Amino acid sequence: MNASLRIGCLLCLLTASAAVRADTTADQVKRGEYLALASDCVACHTAPGGKPFAGGLAMATPIGAIISTNITPSKTHGIGNYSQQQFADALRRGIRVDGAHLYPAMPYTSYALMDDADIAALYAYFMHAVAAVDTSPAQTSLPFPFDIRASMAVWNLLYLDARPFIPDAGKSAQWNRGAYLVRGPAHCGDCHTPRNLLMAEDSSAELAGAQLGSWFAPNITSDANSGIGGWSDQDIVDYLRTGRAAGKAQAAGPMTEAIDRSLQFLRDADLKAMATYLRSVPARRDAGDDAPSYARGQAGDQLASNRGVPLPDDAQRMSGAQLYDAYCATCHQASGEGSFDARMPSLFHNTASGRARHDNLVMVILDGIHRGAEGRDVVMPGFGKELSDTQIAVLAAHVYQMYGNPHATISAEDVRQLRAGGPESHLVLLARLGFAGAIVLVILFVLWWRRRRRRRVR
Repeated sequence: MNASLRIGCLLCLLTASAAVRADTTADQVKRGEYLALASDCVACHTAPGGKPFAGGLAMATPIGAIISTNITPSKTHGIGNYSQQQFADALRRGIRVDGAHLYPAMPYTSYALMDDADIAALYAYFMHAVAAVDTSPAQTSLPFPFDIRASMAVWNLLYLDARPFIPDAGKSAQWNRGAYLVRGPAHCGDCHTPRNLLMAEDSSAELAGAQLGSWFAPNITSDANSGIGGWSDQDIVDYLRTGRAAGKAQAAGPMTEAIDRSLQFLRDADLKAMATYLRSVPARRDAGDDAPSYARGQAGDQLASNRGVPLPDDAQRMSGAQLYDAYCATCHQASGEGSFDARMPSLFHNTASGRARHDNLVMVILDGIHRGAEGRDVVMPGFGKELSDTQIAVLAAHVYQMYGNPHATISAEDVRQLRAGGPESHLVLLARLGFAGAIVLVILFVLWWRRRRRRRVR
């Protein structure tokens, strides 16, 4: 073989090798983009009106607002200087490139289950396909003692399992894929699993429902009454993709964002796998749930009682039927059956009105709904600026009695609390008392030790 032929062959081999590397990188980036969608990274790391992944979103927590960081490949304000290992440490162990600990508002306890290939794909996507944004969000400033980030090292020892997902050989491939997605990238437990006093997920109550500020992430275990045990696989898939399960539920609040920005983009096979896993989660029944929430209620109206009856001079004294007629009947119909095209749902056979908890029904009345999955713009206006706490309590009570769970109770004080951000948390006070107690114990131990030492010297 002459020299020119050898050089030609070498160039061909180098070109082919470069093409393979380019294809691999392109495949990795595409896979990483899909995983970023499944993980809903953009929701937390994008401020209202801000650029994607540039951070700045203030996330309300019981211990104060946590500001999301810039995760674009900016070398000055983002993660552009992270190596793949440093990126993996942030995702799996909650440790930044400077060694500081992240707060678990970043769901690294869930991302810890992700395998090496998925971590590498995410890294490729963020480094090669996300536009760098050279802006720095405000710093998180939490009250003492939560401002001591080093304390997270102890929290991690207690609650972080950094082992990647281990498939269950006794389960199907579909179940294992669903478990990986639900517990890992999609981090469903971050919202739907209740937390203990140290803000760690209660593994004994997986997906049994949890308070999220003013909203309540409902029970999605396999229980037929309190959870989704009575839903079909297709119901679950439909809900995850569109935000609506016909005759059962429609998404509102934080769930609309999860669907619009993440779940609607997942492949059918993955949504079916998630449904398979969710239907296997151990059932947890809430006290008093003697029937499925979506099975409650029926059509009905109080038109006869309203006809010919003048409205009170004081709007605060309007009845529930009058408020319903004025603010709800146009879309949900006089008998609560919803619009003919089902875009405005029925108020009976509806989890929002069928649950004993009032959080989400009140929040829908206050804030409304705006959901845009699959290009279908579903909008309900909020009435928080038009109706008082008393009026909303009266209206919600009417909806419960007419169309939903007759055992549900609601007061103006309940509405006021939800309007203000949800039940007050005493976590900061408890943490400070615990910290003070620990200091007292240390001081007492030191005094005891010194006294004992003096006695020995004598």
